[in-house]
Amino acid sequence: MFSVLTMEQRRSKPRWARGYLVGCVVAVLLWSVASAQIRYSISEEVNEGTVVGNIAKDLGLDKSTLTKRKYRIVSSNADPLFHVNQNDGVLCVSRKIDREEVCAQSSTCLINLKTVLENPLEVHYVEVEVLDINDHSPSFPHKEKTLEISESVLPGVRFPLQPARDQDGGPLSIQQYKLSHSDNFRLEVKDKGKDGKIPILVVQKSLDRETAGSHSLVLTALDGGKPPKTGEMDIKVNVLDVNDNAPVFSKEVYSVMLNENAPVGTTFLQVNATDLDEGPNGEVVYSFNSIVNHRLLELFDINPLTGEIVVKGIVDFEENDKYEIEIEASDKGMAPLTTQKSVIIKIEDMNDNAPEIEVTSFSSSIPEDSRPGTTVALISVNDLDSGLNGKVICSISDDVPFTLSPSLQDKMYSLVTKSPLDREQQSHYELTITAKDAGQPPLSSEKTISVVVSDVNDNSPEFSLSPYTFYVPEANEPGTSVFSVKAFDRDENDNALISYHILRDGSQENKLASFLNINSESGDILALKSFDFEVLKKFQFQVVATDSGTPSLSSNVTVNVFILDQNDNAPVILYPVSSNGSAEGVEEIPRNVNAGHLVTKVRAYDADIGYNGWLLFSLQEVTDHSLFGLDRYTGQIRTLRSFTETDEAEHKLLILVKDNGNVSLSATATVIVKLVEPKEAFAASDVKSATKVDEEDNVTFYLMITLGSVSVLFIISIIVLIAMQCSKSTDYTSKYLQETNYDGTLCHSIQYRSGDKRYMLVGPRMSIGSTIVPGSHANTLVLPDRRRGSGEVRHLQTSIFTYAQE
Repeated sequence: MFSVLTMEQRRSKPRWARGYLVGCVVAVLLWSVASAQIRYSISEEVNEGTVVGNIAKDLGLDKSTLTKRKYRIVSSNADPLFHVNQNDGVLCVSRKIDREEVCAQSSTCLINLKTVLENPLEVHYVEVEVLDINDHSPSFPHKEKTLEISESVLPGVRFPLQPARDQDGGPLSIQQYKLSHSDNFRLEVKDKGKDGKIPILVVQKSLDRETAGSHSLVLTALDGGKPPKTGEMDIKVNVLDVNDNAPVFSKEVYSVMLNENAPVGTTFLQVNATDLDEGPNGEVVYSFNSIVNHRLLELFDINPLTGEIVVKGIVDFEENDKYEIEIEASDKGMAPLTTQKSVIIKIEDMNDNAPEIEVTSFSSSIPEDSRPGTTVALISVNDLDSGLNGKVICSISDDVPFTLSPSLQDKMYSLVTKSPLDREQQSHYELTITAKDAGQPPLSSEKTISVVVSDVNDNSPEFSLSPYTFYVPEANEPGTSVFSVKAFDRDENDNALISYHILRDGSQENKLASFLNINSESGDILALKSFDFEVLKKFQFQVVATDSGTPSLSSNVTVNVFILDQNDNAPVILYPVSSNGSAEGVEEIPRNVNAGHLVTKVRAYDADIGYNGWLLFSLQEVTDHSLFGLDRYTGQIRTLRSFTETDEAEHKLLILVKDNGNVSLSATATVIVKLVEPKEAFAASDVKSATKVDEEDNVTFYLMITLGSVSVLFIISIIVLIAMQCSKSTDYTSKYLQETNYDGTLCHSIQYRSGDKRYMLVGPRMSIGSTIVPGSHANTLVLPDRRRGSGEVRHLQTSIFTYAQE
């Protein structure tokens, strides 16, 4: 239903000819507001875009002009609930509408919309009623409710409860309440009109806390929906106690046996009474009856909280063998309830005297070499009881080297040794002597005495290692400590005070002991001279350790010392050597020789071994690098190309020879190469050949002597080594006597020529990256070479020499 207030303004046009007054009236009419009103209804929670109604159709508006006239809803809300389609004038829902959010608890929910058209301006009011649906369940302010009701409350007492709330209104709001089944309670509902319905809990049957201390109920609220929605609240009723029960003892008769002379404070009985009430009404206190004899109050006492009856005085069987006491149990209610009970106490005669142990004579220290049966202490025992209660048996534990020997006198014992003593195994004993009588139950007592085992010098010093093996670098500083030995003695005090000295008996194996000195207190060994590996590679001596006991004991140990090679020898140039001793030589070669021609060979040796004695050759200076090349391992100088007419007639070569020590040492040699014509070279060659024959004969002779000497020394070394291994009592490992990484393959050789003879030096493989095992038995063989009038010496770095004659 809608109504149009005015529509004539749309047909009015300005007529300027009618005059000023008519123009003013027309202008007012053009700007006046035309309005109409329409009403729709829609349910809440409908989806976005749901059509509410066609406003344009219902108001009779021309749909084709809606867009041009900017048809819209005027609203101050940033998120409006409705919008109008300018194309067809249909009113739609912009978002879901919650009636309870928009209109709260109003019975009717109306939303007023103002729609506007321009040119000319028209205002139409649209009223939308939002219909409620059952979209909310009843809910209580609290999910749980606790009530405390005294068990003395009478039936019919009422307890109002908080009502539930439902956001829906009208017939969809809360309509009724229900209570879960209970024999003690029922539910009443009071209708308060606009304030809703109020649930009331009513007691319909008397409560008994001792039967049920609490009751659990469920209150349910139902709304008017179909089907109805519900909400629940848990109700817990705690029944408050009333003092309606007296304490009750757990036993009808209390009777107990008590040993005489029971210690003061001994608990021998605990009575127990319970009260079904709770709180102070159920708390029980205990006491003696007011008519109890004062003598009993001196002997016994009762704990008011726990009911424990304890001994307060000395109870003696000979004085009285039975007591009867009246006790009471009361609660703490406002009007206390009391129960009484008799307790019968029977006294039992007991073995109430423990044996006494007395040490009449005692020696607190005993030597460890004491014989078995040596008396340490005299023990006496006594028991005040008589008969079996006074008969005493004395004992000592079996895991000690002592025993108790009965004496001829009654109740007397001797503490004696039963086995040999050893202070080093145990120097102190805590002996516990136990005396037990024959009573029932038996009583016993213990006494502990301390026995100290004194030391006797029965242990010789022991070295931490046997034998010792030390490795000392050569060129050590004289007077400094090079190594130390250490011995220990299991005795104590002076018997364990050790002094050291070096055995100097003049024997062959201790011949080098004179070059050593030892600190008698610390065992530090000092070298009085500097060792030279090239002179001495190993030696051994003996150290004696002596304690300060009486008589003193001693032991000795063999010390094996191996000298480690150091790079302390620089290379020596053997060839070329000039007449004045400098490393200089002149070589003449024909100018027409081809590439690869052997010019000469630089020879050198190093007294060190391993890397320290491994020599490498290098060209430091040369006039023309393209003419000559030097083999870095053999020292051979060869031509790299043929000579030309433009090459100079004389060339100077400076050769550097250095070893491979950590700090390498070096030497230099100078070779001057002269180019001569072929005829001059042949003439010089004839003269040299004659000289070489004599030189080579001498070299052959010396090589044969050297080969024979090396063979004899090798055989002698093998024999001595076998003899030493057989005579040793213990084995020790030496890096000089065993090379675990050597596979026995002789795979490194150095060859050189002398005239028409070829010499080969063969030895273990060595490379720049490998490690020379300290103690390698490399021998140095020096041979004189008189060629060119120089003292050339060949240096052999292996233990096997092979000679080959071409």
